[in-house]
Amino acid sequence: MAYAILIVDDDSAIKESVEEYLTLLSYRVQSASSAEEALEKLKTFPADVVLTDIMMHGMDGLELTRIIKEKYDTDVMVMTGYSADYSYEEAVKTGASDFIFKPFRFEELDLRIKRVLREAEFKKERAKLLKELEQLAITDALTKLFNSRHFFRQIKMEIERNDRYNHALSLMILDIDLFKNYNDTWGHLEGDKVLMAIGRIINSCMRSMDTAYRYGGEEFAVLLPETGLKKACVVGNRIKDLISSAVFEPQSGVRRSVTVSIGASELREGEDFTSFIRRTDQALYQSKKDGRNRLTYC
Repeated sequence: MAYAILIVDDDSAIKESVEEYLTLLSYRVQSASSAEEALEKLKTFPADVVLTDIMMHGMDGLELTRIIKEKYDTDVMVMTGYSADYSYEEAVKTGASDFIFKPFRFEELDLRIKRVLREAEFKKERAKLLKELEQLAITDALTKLFNSRHFFRQIKMEIERNDRYNHALSLMILDIDLFKNYNDTWGHLEGDKVLMAIGRIINSCMRSMDTAYRYGGEEFAVLLPETGLKKACVVGNRIKDLISSAVFEPQSGVRRSVTVSIGASELREGEDFTSFIRRTDQALYQSKKDGRNRLTYC
C-alpha cells in the first residue's frame, strides 16, 4: 500500500506543487491550508507523514507538531523559509522527525520523506521485536501460559490494586493428580502433551482480566481479579470437569484421562502475597488428602 502524506501550508502555490509532485511519485496525498484543518483531516486520513510549514495563520507548525505527536503515531517533517527564526533543534524538541528549508528541490524532499519512512519502519520492527522478547521472557514455552516469575510479579501488583480499590481478588492453584505415574508409564513426551492440553483448557476458561500461569512442573495458578471466592469456585470446577473429560492416547489403542486437584481462596484484608499463596496451597493439599479430583476452598 502507498504511504500517505498530509501537506499543511497556507501558501497555495507551494502546497499544490508539492501535492502534485508527491502524487506523481505514487504517494497518497491530501493537503490542508491551516493547522486546524490538518487536525480535522487526520481524524479520517491516517497519514504516515505530515509535511507542515512553520509560519502559518493561526496555529503555527511547531504547535501542530506537538499536538500530532501527542495524539497520533505519525511522523512530522517541518519546512520553513525563515531559517534565522527557527532551528532544527527547536523542531526536534517538538517531536519533528526532520526539518527542511525553502526553497528545496523536490528530489531532496522525496529523499527526506523516504528516510523518515525507513526510520519509522525500523522503529516499528524494533518495538515489535522487543515486545516479542518481553513476551518470551514471561511465557512458559510448553503451555504458552505465563511463567512463575511473572506470576509473582503479577500477584503483588494485583494485591496492591486490591488495597487501592478494595476489589475482590481470588487465586486458584491446580495440580495434576498422580502425574509422575503418567510420566513414568508413558514417557515425558506424552506427559508434555497433557501439560499443553491442560494449558489450553485453562486458557479457554479465562476472562480477559484473568491470568493463568504454569506455576511449577505440573502445577498451575490462576489469578481472578474482581472475583469473589464463590465465582472463582465456579470457574475452578469448570476447569476441573473439562480436564477430567479430556481423553489422551499415549499409545495407539490406549485411551487415558487425568484429573486435577484445586485449591482456591480469596484475598483477606491486609494479607500479603505469601500468606495468600500459602492458604491456597493448603486448600490444594486438602483436595489431595480428600481423594483428589476435587476443589477445596478456604
